[in-house]
Amino acid sequence: MTVRSDVRGPALWLTIDREERRNALSAEVIEGLVEGLSRGDARVVVITGAGERAFCAGGDLEGFARAARGESPPAAIARLMRALRECPRPVIARVNGLALGGGFGLLLGCDLAIAAGDAELGTPEIDLGLWPHVITVAIQRNVPRKVALELMLTGRRIGAADAARWGIVNRAVPRADLDRAVEEMVEELAGKSAHVLALGKESYRGAEDLPWDEAVAYLTEMLARNIQAEDLREGVQAFFEKRAPDWRDR
Repeated sequence: MTVRSDVRGPALWLTIDREERRNALSAEVIEGLVEGLSRGDARVVVITGAGERAFCAGGDLEGFARAARGESPPAAIARLMRALRECPRPVIARVNGLALGGGFGLLLGCDLAIAAGDAELGTPEIDLGLWPHVITVAIQRNVPRKVALELMLTGRRIGAADAARWGIVNRAVPRADLDRAVEEMVEELAGKSAHVLALGKESYRGAEDLPWDEAVAYLTEMLARNIQAEDLREGVQAFFEKRAPDWRDR
C-alpha cells in the first residue's frame, strides 16, 4: 500500500508511504491520493509523507514505467492536480520535509499548507534538462512571479520560513509543533459548514481566471446559491442567539 488512509477525528489523513523513495509520486501513489480525495467520510483532508525526511520529492519515473495503467507521468500528475482542485473539502498539506518538483506541485495544489521549519521546497527539474511544465499551472497561481521564475530557472531550494513569507505555505513551525499546528487547523475547519466550505471553494476556483465583469457576474450567481443554504439561516440565528451554530451541512 503506497498511500495509507486513516480517519482521525474529523480529518482523513492520506500518507504517502514510500519513505525509502522519499515519498515520490508513482502511478500507485497518485491513484491512492485521487481515490482518497474522492472519499466523503471526513470534513477535512490532510496529505503528508511518511517519516521526517520528505513530504514528496517529486515524480518517480521508474514507478510509472512499472505501472499497468499506461498513463503518462504528466497526465497522471495533471489528474491529481485536478482532483485536488475539485475536492469539495478543505485539503491541508502537512509538509514534513522535502517538497520538490511534483511534490512541490502537490503542496501547491492543496488549499492550505503547514510546513516544518526545516522543510525545503523547490523545482530542481532544470538541473536535469527539464522544465516543470504541468505544475506551472499551480506555481503561477500560488507563487509571486519573480520568486516562481527564480525557482524554476535556477532549480534552487527555499526554506519553509521564506515559503511562509511569500505565502507559499500558511505557516512554518518548529518540527515538534507540526502535528499540533495541523490539528488546530483541522479543528477550525471542521467547525464550519461543510456545505458552505464546498460552495466557497467552487466559487473561488470558478472566478479565479475570469475577467473582472465576468467574475462579478459569476460570484453574484454563487451568492444567490449561498443565500438559499439552510446553514446560512442557522449561522445568522446562532449569531443573534450568541451560541455555536448547529450546522446541517446543507
